Amino acid sequence: MTSPQKPARESPLHEVHKSLGALFTDFAGWSMPVRYSSELAEHKAVREAAGIFDLSHMAEIEVTGPQAADVLDYALVGNLTAVKVGRARYSMLCDASGGILDDLVVYRLEDEKFLVVANAGNAAVVADALAERVAGFDAVVTNRSSEVALIAVQGPRSTDIVSAVTEANLAELKYYASVPAVVNGHDVLLARTGYTGEDGFELYVAAAEAPAVWQILTEAGAPHGLLPAGLACRDTLRLEAGMPLYGNELSAELSPFQAGLGRVVKFEKPGDFVGKEALTGRAETDEARVLVGLRGSGRRAPRHGYKLLDGETEVGEVTSGALSPTLGYPIAMAYLTPELNQPGTKLSVDIRGKIEPVEVVALPFYKRA
Repeated sequence: MTSPQKPARESPLHEVHKSLGALFTDFAGWSMPVRYSSELAEHKAVREAAGIFDLSHMAEIEVTGPQAADVLDYALVGNLTAVKVGRARYSMLCDASGGILDDLVVYRLEDEKFLVVANAGNAAVVADALAERVAGFDAVVTNRSSEVALIAVQGPRSTDIVSAVTEANLAELKYYASVPAVVNGHDVLLARTGYTGEDGFELYVAAAEAPAVWQILTEAGAPHGLLPAGLACRDTLRLEAGMPLYGNELSAELSPFQAGLGRVVKFEKPGDFVGKEALTGRAETDEARVLVGLRGSGRRAPRHGYKLLDGETEVGEVTSGALSPTLGYPIAMAYLTPELNQPGTKLSVDIRGKIEPVEVVALPFYKRA
């Protein structure tokens, strides 16, 4: 007898999405909007104007105390002690063998207060690992995920929209920086971060206040072409920008070096960190396969899991792929060995039994002006 399926969690903005006619999908145990009208229209809005996303499925975990920076230096591969208050750092949580358990963004809010933002599918893994790794440090790990909603405004008009609803100095807010702000009476943490390849902002707000903040941003964005945007276009946006997705480009079987993200591993930081010994060895050996871009022709796009061929020899598989709405041709990412990973290399992909040509290209596929 099978156990009943656990109902999907709903975002604090779920009723808002229903009123907008969103089509929902189960994503990492959450019921989230996959699209509202057309994913192509939503994608286009983010590239040319702006889109507003509900990212409340992400996990928010606070690390506080006199040794908050020290425990994060031990728990993660990055040098979090070096992060200044008001700045953020992209990092990774690895296991003892150097495998990636999740990729994260870490904000330093105060000298002794950090906010770790994890992917929804790895929320429990990250929370449990931090709770375990804090042992012996004068610090406290607190999971705030159920208390916090996350709204993102992304696109070239995002500054116009957000500046209309807050007095925060956006001109001085650098990329990967954050500041406490007020949006028409609602306290938020305003960060210049995102996952689309465009300029934009992410607003962390108390869950109960999220619908009001969403409405305020929506009204401010109407003259600028702002559209609500779902997970479908978020995936094509991040793919065009060459950004990895956990479960596709990243996994516990892969190290940061294989993902082309060895730069996030800071061996020079003082003290030990989980996975350091293994990663020291993997820094050289894991570069045998690296993440590359693939450009296709025609309209048939390679998808996750499709086999890559060099002649008749299987040489890998696609990690992510789609028809690029911005570029108008198929794009994909895959891991390849050095003899095949140089731009210009001709390969092919098996798309449901039909062999289609692809060419290795440099990442990212798209970069904003």
